[in-house]
Amino acid sequence: MSSENSSDDGQQVWDVVVVGAGPAGASAAYAAAVAGRRVLLLEKAELPRYKTCGGGIIGPTRDALPPGFELPFRDRIHAVTFSLEGKFTRTRRSKQMLFGLINRPEFDHQLVEHAQKAGAELRTGATVSRVEQHGSAVPDRRSVAVVLQDGETLLARAVVGADGSASRIGAHVGVKLDQVDLGLEAEIPVPETVAEDWKGRVLIDWGPLPGSYGWVFPKGDTLTVGVISARGEGAATKRYLEDFIARLGLAGFEPSISSGHLTRCRADDSPLSRGRVLVCGDAAGLLEPWTREGISFALRSGRLAGEWAVRIAEAHDAVDTRRQALNYAFAIKAGLGVEMSIGRRMLTIFERRPGVFHAALTGFRPAWKAFAGITRGSTSLGEMVRSHPMAERALSRIDR
Repeated sequence: MSSENSSDDGQQVWDVVVVGAGPAGASAAYAAAVAGRRVLLLEKAELPRYKTCGGGIIGPTRDALPPGFELPFRDRIHAVTFSLEGKFTRTRRSKQMLFGLINRPEFDHQLVEHAQKAGAELRTGATVSRVEQHGSAVPDRRSVAVVLQDGETLLARAVVGADGSASRIGAHVGVKLDQVDLGLEAEIPVPETVAEDWKGRVLIDWGPLPGSYGWVFPKGDTLTVGVISARGEGAATKRYLEDFIARLGLAGFEPSISSGHLTRCRADDSPLSRGRVLVCGDAAGLLEPWTREGISFALRSGRLAGEWAVRIAEAHDAVDTRRQALNYAFAIKAGLGVEMSIGRRMLTIFERRPGVFHAALTGFRPAWKAFAGITRGSTSLGEMVRSHPMAERALSRIDR
C-alpha cells in the first residue's frame, strides 16, 4: 500500500468516502470511481430498500444517468389528467412519452451496481455517527475521519455527504433550510381492471392547502398515490390524502405500504462544503421547490460532488481544498441553483393562484407544451425564462 493510501500507523485511507447510497450517493461514487480513485460507498440500510417517492423519471434525470443504464420502467406516461381539488378535470395527451415511472428500490439498487462496476466498494449496514476534520482521530491535515456508530473509524481524503434530508453530514457542513414540506404516500395494489384504466396516464390534483398537490402514478398492478404540502399542516395533509384516495374510488383497497417523508430545500446562502467534506442531493437541500422533484437534482449534484471530491482528494493544502470546494459550489449554483430560484418563484405564485396554473395547463396550449418540454428534458424552467423574455416579464408581473 502506498503512503498516499495509508496513514502513519498503516491504516487504509480512501480517496473518497460517500455516505448514503441513494441516487446522489451512487452518482457521486460512480463519478469518483470512473476517475480511477479508491471509493467507499456507505449505506446504513440493506439494499434494495424502500423510499417514499413518486418515482417519476423526467428528461433531466434520464440525461444524468451513467452510460448504459437501462431504466426499469414500470410504465411510460403519454397522458396527464389535471384536476383542481377534484374538480374541473381535464386530460391532456402526447404522442411522445412525457416521462417514465420506476420503483425506487430497484432503481437505486441498479445505480449502486453501476458504481460498483466502476470500481466503488459498497458497505451496507454502516451507520455514520459523525465526521471529524480535526482531533486525535485525524492523522494529518489531508484526512477526514468518518466515525461509524459501532465505533470504527474510516479515513478519507474527501467525503461526500449524500445521507438524505435528515443528513448528519449536512449538519456538520452547516446546511441551512428555508422550505420544509411533508409528503405522504400509499402504495395501493389494485385489480387488473383498475390498473388498465390508469395505464400510461397520471393524475395531478392541485390541492386545498397552499402549495399542495396530489398525484397518482401507475406502476403495473400498483398505484402510487401521494400528496405533499408545507410542514406544520400534518393533520390537514393526512386528511387531504384520505379524501383524495376516497374521491378516486380507491378507499376499498388496502395499501401495501403507507409512508411519509420530509423534503427540505436549502436557503440561498447555505454552504455546500466544509473543509474536505461536500454535500449533495437531499443532504444539501437540493431539489426543485415547486414540484419537490429530487431525483434529477440528486443525480446531477451527486455527479458534480464526485468529480470535485476527486480534486479535493488530490489537494495538498487548505488553500487548494478551499478553491476546489468553491468551484463545486459555483457549478451547483450556476445550474441547479438557477432552476431552484425560478422554482421558488413558481411556488410562490402557485400558492396564491393554483387556479391560474390549472387553467393555463388545461386550456392554454403553450403552457401545456412547456410542461411537456420540461418533463421530456428538451427544456427547463431556467432555459424557458432565459430564452423567452415574455416568460420573464410574465413571472415578474405575477410576482408583483
